[in-house]
Amino acid sequence: MSVDADTVRKVAKLARIAVEDHEVEPFAKELSGILDWVEQLQEVDVTGIEPMTSAVPMRLKRREDAVTDGNRRDDILANAPDAREGFFAVPKVVE
Repeated sequence: MSVDADTVRKVAKLARIAVEDHEVEPFAKELSGILDWVEQLQEVDVTGIEPMTSAVPMRLKRREDAVTDGNRRDDILANAPDAREGFFAVPKVVE
């Protein structure tokens, strides 16, 4: 897949990254190379291969899936810079 200069500028704008004009072409080549590598990965046959969570075989610890209120309001509010009446206090942002 080939990435052109307009695509680089659009991606940079969306990512809010300042890209100088002399940097556009090298970035286009680099992004094209990355996308070509991803296309190569798509060609690998992975049927019958289980997804991995770690390179070392292990089981994740499990806990009961139970809904609770946590009952930790005071502990959580202790981290707040400003808390009043059991809630986070935030500055007014809309007039």
